Amino acid sequence: MRYSKLFGKTVREAPKEAQTISHKLLYQAGYIRESSSGRYYLLPLGMLVMSKIIDIVRTEMDKAGAQEMLTPVLHPIELWKETNRTRSTGFELTTVKDRRGAKFALGGTAEEMIVDVVRKFQETYKDLPFNIYQFSQKFRDELRAKGGLLRLREFMMKDAYSFHATEADFKREYQNMKQTYTKIFKLLGLETVIVESDNGYIGGEYCHEFVVESEEGESKYFTDGHGYFAHEDVVKFTPSEVKKDEVLMPMKDVEGKGIIGVEELAKYLNIPVEKTTKTILFETDTGQVIAAVIRGGYDINETKLKKIVHCHEFKLASPEVVRKLTNAEVGYAGALNLPREVKLFFDWTTANRTNFEMGANKTNFHTINVNFDRDLPIPEKFYDFAIPNKGDIGPNGYQLDIKKGIEVGNIFQLGHHYTSLMKNAHFTDKDGELKKYYMGCYGIGIARTMAAVVEKHHDNKGIIWPKSVTPYDVHLISIGTDESVVKRADEVYQQLERQGLSVLYDDRETARPGEKFSDFELIGIPIRLVVSAKTGDKVEVKKRTESTHSTLEVEQLRHLG
Repeated sequence: MRYSKLFGKTVREAPKEAQTISHKLLYQAGYIRESSSGRYYLLPLGMLVMSKIIDIVRTEMDKAGAQEMLTPVLHPIELWKETNRTRSTGFELTTVKDRRGAKFALGGTAEEMIVDVVRKFQETYKDLPFNIYQFSQKFRDELRAKGGLLRLREFMMKDAYSFHATEADFKREYQNMKQTYTKIFKLLGLETVIVESDNGYIGGEYCHEFVVESEEGESKYFTDGHGYFAHEDVVKFTPSEVKKDEVLMPMKDVEGKGIIGVEELAKYLNIPVEKTTKTILFETDTGQVIAAVIRGGYDINETKLKKIVHCHEFKLASPEVVRKLTNAEVGYAGALNLPREVKLFFDWTTANRTNFEMGANKTNFHTINVNFDRDLPIPEKFYDFAIPNKGDIGPNGYQLDIKKGIEVGNIFQLGHHYTSLMKNAHFTDKDGELKKYYMGCYGIGIARTMAAVVEKHHDNKGIIWPKSVTPYDVHLISIGTDESVVKRADEVYQQLERQGLSVLYDDRETARPGEKFSDFELIGIPIRLVVSAKTGDKVEVKKRTESTHSTLEVEQLRHLG
């Protein structure tokens, strides 16, 4: 490709709203342009990289025994109603009607569609197991689209679904996909960790994310440095111990006007932070008001809490609701004497304490020296909805550290979740009985993976593509306007292509050498070739990651592909 003819060239400035490195560099280097929020054009360079990623994923999925197919983008809404996901998804469905009035959902994920096509066949145990996958556009009306390609409303995904007779058979495929994904990401130049995570709107009982460690990522996970990796939504831990007082002190209200934050409150009351208590009121999507009670110094994981409460969504109670239920302004709620209509959920960090503080349900007042059993009934159950702190002890007995990363893939155990909800999703067993399929689900975000590669492979000058996904094998630059140089560069370009190398040829006559070199560094192709008056019949060769160069015959460049 002659750069003079390439659609989508480099620019020096990134958009003001671009915050991540990948967003900035992919924009500046001419790989993407925004259409509307969360939706991007992939320019020719971007398409070349995405095609390389898809080829690697397809090759490894095929090697793993999976079979490629394709589902329609428009999903009959009746299928989503079968599984009750018109209400329960973690994103808003985008729906459309055709001219006949039939209603469809734009596919955000394809479990219903895949189960529907499988149940159209009269499969038996002899046909199992099988794993079918596709590359297709997904549509999710995310509340916040950000980070360029990292969080989109429309994106390309590889999603796969396996069908099994038994759980034991599924577990073999789950391990197969773990190994396949690990290999795929290594081939793409990404080191991933496999993180226990929440199954969310997909369903099932457990799942794992493949995460690339990065401060730009939205996945917050914990590790103990000894093989334990868990997302904040599912992490297990033991909170730091609280020293118990031997003597129970008299409970009383203390005025603390305007003092709400636990650090400030602990200092004011002259008590440790762990003896403070936060009581947060939420309004659920069913109209119920709940109170989540957690120890000071810890934050609430809303995903954990929603599962405990059995609701799809909730929001912080409005100031009006808080005043009505507590007779106090926001910030002074406590578990003492709340109306019976408010259901209390105590996090287990609140247990095993004596003489602790909580809001007095009276503006500007806090109750101190509260004790379970004497002042507050011991809860029937203490729940786990706290986010651990760095240094808390994980399930293997080691201290936890906090990491951030980019989720590039995930694998889910679905079990009988969908085949129980959808009619006739069964096969004939060897005894002649109809049995439900046991399922698994496996996804890779293609655009997100492209962004992750850039996040991990760049310097202050631009992108550094791994050889496996580079848009072109080499970046050829012609320096000088002398006719003999131009003719020689054209000959080298043609000879390289005959040798099977893909070439981006910067043939611009008006661009200065420095501009061409800067564009090479920004675009990120691994190898730069230069033809100039100085190189004569040879070609100057320089790797993107190295500062030195060498000079070779054109015939010697064949191995660069």
